[in-house]
Amino acid sequence: MTADLKLGLNLGYWPASPPPGQLELVKEADACGYDSLWTAEAWGSDAITPLAWYGAHTSRIKLATGLIQLSARTPACTAMTVATLDHLSGGRVILGLGVSGPQVVEGWYGQPFPRPLARTREYVGIIRKALAREEPVTNDGAHYPLPYPGGTGLGKPLKMIVHPLRGRVPIYLGAEGPRNVALAAEIADGWVPIFYHAERGPKAYADALEGAPAGFEIACPVTVNVTDDVAAGLAVVKWTLAFYIGGMGAKTANFHFNLIGRLGYAAEAAEVQRLFLAGDRAAAAAAVPDDLADGIALVGPPARIRERLQLWRDSPVTTLLVGGVKDPAHLRTLAALL
Repeated sequence: MTADLKLGLNLGYWPASPPPGQLELVKEADACGYDSLWTAEAWGSDAITPLAWYGAHTSRIKLATGLIQLSARTPACTAMTVATLDHLSGGRVILGLGVSGPQVVEGWYGQPFPRPLARTREYVGIIRKALAREEPVTNDGAHYPLPYPGGTGLGKPLKMIVHPLRGRVPIYLGAEGPRNVALAAEIADGWVPIFYHAERGPKAYADALEGAPAGFEIACPVTVNVTDDVAAGLAVVKWTLAFYIGGMGAKTANFHFNLIGRLGYAAEAAEVQRLFLAGDRAAAAAAVPDDLADGIALVGPPARIRERLQLWRDSPVTTLLVGGVKDPAHLRTLAALL
């Protein structure tokens, strides 16, 4: 159970171009006490550049990547980027990392996807070593060997020239599968689930989180729709779920589809995927159970949202990453409710 539930503003990634009014939304979140600001990347806008921009317009809100993809940058490059942004922002960075999926990793980045857990462990280890700056960085793992074996043979272990502002920047892992979640609990400071059901999540993830240390953070994206029309508000959430269940990944390798099954909606997820892949997206969205959409979101008038916030307080989640909000007044409403 979370004693003090925090709020973060989740901007995600740009679907086409920078959404209008986003800077004003960020400034409002900074002013009314939101703990963190989160950006993401897929195969369009990157996550770091917007954080630098918004960091220059804010003073206290933490700047978090939710998430950047391992295959987009070498671990040394990520460490350099984090050290730079942490200095520029006065120590406000949270590094959220994720492996993405094979379609993006191999199709967009041209990198191999197999053994994502082993790759993640090496990646995080190199970043920790680089930021600690205690000795030149080496790594004898199979995925990110340092120095590189072969080539000219002139590679040498190096220590970062810049002295990081903080020798240990918080690292959160995005994870869906039980082994990935357990890895986050073992090597990271926090976990970012993509979909966490307020009522079913605690049981579904209990075993994977069993080894989490004290102070382990769970920053959970939650779509918020302040509206008097609950059904219409849930319909927006259902469209997003249908896209992830049905089309965000190959049919035989869709981690989101598998996750929804583990939450207890296996049959329903199969039907959503069938309809989506058949091209009937409206029917796919309609097939998403209301209880599933309601459990991962906060939808309705303020009184209903206040009531459902108690479910999140009773869960292990420590931060709600508010997404879907475009009206700064709704940010203030949520801050007041907490």
